[in-house]
Amino acid sequence: MKSAVETLNPTRVRLTVEVPFEELKDSLDAAYKKINQQVTVKGFRKGKVPARVIDQRFGRGAVLEEAVNDALPKFYTDAVNEAELNVLGQPEVDITELKDGETLNFTAEVDIRPSIEIPDFSGIEVEVDAVEVTDEDVAKAVEELRERFASTSPVERAAEDGDVVTIDLEAKVDGEVLEDGVADGVSYTIGSGELLDGIDDAVKGLEAGGEATFTSELKGGSAAGKEAEVTVKVTQVAARELPELDDEFAQLASEFDTIEELRADSRKRLENMKQYDQATQAQERVLEKLLELVEVPVPEKLLEDEVNTRKHNLEHHQLGQMGLDLAKYLEIQGKSEEEFEAETREAAVKGIKTQFVLDELVKQEKLNVNQEELTEHLMRRAASSGMSPDQFAQAVVEGGQVPLLVGEVARGKALAVVVEKATVKDTNGEVVDLDDEDEETEAPEAEATDSAEATESAEEKTEG
Repeated sequence: MKSAVETLNPTRVRLTVEVPFEELKDSLDAAYKKINQQVTVKGFRKGKVPARVIDQRFGRGAVLEEAVNDALPKFYTDAVNEAELNVLGQPEVDITELKDGETLNFTAEVDIRPSIEIPDFSGIEVEVDAVEVTDEDVAKAVEELRERFASTSPVERAAEDGDVVTIDLEAKVDGEVLEDGVADGVSYTIGSGELLDGIDDAVKGLEAGGEATFTSELKGGSAAGKEAEVTVKVTQVAARELPELDDEFAQLASEFDTIEELRADSRKRLENMKQYDQATQAQERVLEKLLELVEVPVPEKLLEDEVNTRKHNLEHHQLGQMGLDLAKYLEIQGKSEEEFEAETREAAVKGIKTQFVLDELVKQEKLNVNQEELTEHLMRRAASSGMSPDQFAQAVVEGGQVPLLVGEVARGKALAVVVEKATVKDTNGEVVDLDDEDEETEAPEAEATDSAEATESAEEKTEG
C-alpha cells in the first residue's frame, strides 16, 4: 500500500491511497465466505459453493464490493497511522479506481486536529473579586437558617405577606377546566413566588373560606404557556413564627452551643464559598487570557457537530426537565432565534478552542491521570447527573466513555498549570494564593462536549 497526504487547510487533509490487488486477498476470501453463508445453490451444500460459481451466479462485482467495504477501514487506518495524523470525525471516502486483479485506489478527506503553538503564558495577569464577608452577609445567612426552623399556627384573620395559606386551585382555559388543572390542599407561603404569577395579590386579604379569581400564564402541565383563569380558595391561614436568635436556637439548628459560635461558623462557611467562587473566577479569566494568546483554527464540521450537541442537550435535557420548549425559553430570555444561534456558536467555538489548547498543554507538560483523580471526578459527574456513583460508573464503562472523563481531568490539570504560573490579584490589589484550594480545578469550557456525551450516554444506559 502507498499513501500520500495533501493539506487542504490547517484542519483538513486529503489522503490518496493506492492498494495492490494482492493485499485484498484476505478481504476477498472473507467476502466469498460471507456470501457462501447467505446463498443457496442447487447441487452444492450451504457454505460449499465454489468461488467461480458465485462469480457466475451473483457476479464478481458483488464480491468486489463486499471485499472493498471490508478492507477500506483497515487501509484508511493504516494510512492515517503512517502519516501520523490526529483525525477528527469520520472521513469522506471516494473510490477513484478499482481494477479487478490490478489495483484499488481511493481518497479520504478528513478533519484533523490543528497544530498549535503554545506561547509563554507565565506573564498572564488577571483580577478577581476580593473575599469579603460582611456582618450583613452573616446576618442574612443566620436569618435564612432561622426561616427554616419557623413554626406555623392557624390564625383567624385575613392573609398577609409571609403567611402560610392552604389553598384549593382550579384552572380553566377557554372556559374549560383542565384535567390537570385542579389541586386541593396546596400549602403556599405568600411572597415566595413559588406558584403562579398573580396568586399573591389574589390571596392577600382573604380569610379561611375566602375565594378569588385571577388570570395567569401556566408554567407547566398540559396547557403550559397558555393564559388561564385560576380560581383560588383559601381553606386555612397560618402565621409563621420565627425562633428567637439565642443559644437555644443555636443548639436546635446546629452542633454549636451558642449563637456566637453559630455566627462564627456561618462566617467561615461564607468565606469558603467566596474563596471557591474566587478560584473559579481565576480559572475562567486565566483561560480567557490564554485563549487570546493562541491562534486556533476550528474545523467547520466539528463546530457544526458541537453546536448541534449543545442545542440537543439544552432542548432535551435542561428545558425538557423544566417543561419548556426552545421557543418559550427564548421568549423568557428575551432573545431572538438569531441571537441564540450566534451565542451558541460562539460558545461552541470557545469550547473547541479550549479543548485543543489544553490537550496540547497536557501533551507538552506530560500530564497523566491517576485512578484516584479519575474516581473523584467520576463521583462529581455522577452527582451532577443525579445518578449514584455505581450506576454512573457502570454506564460510562459500558458506553466506552471512560476516555472522555480521563480527558476532562487531564485538561483540568493543564489549566491548573497555567493558573499556577499566572499572577492573580483581587480588587484590593492583593495577590491571591490559590495553592490552598483543595477543590478540583476544571476547565470551564473544555468539558462542553465531553461531559455532555459521557452524561448523556450514562443516562441512556440507565434508562435502557
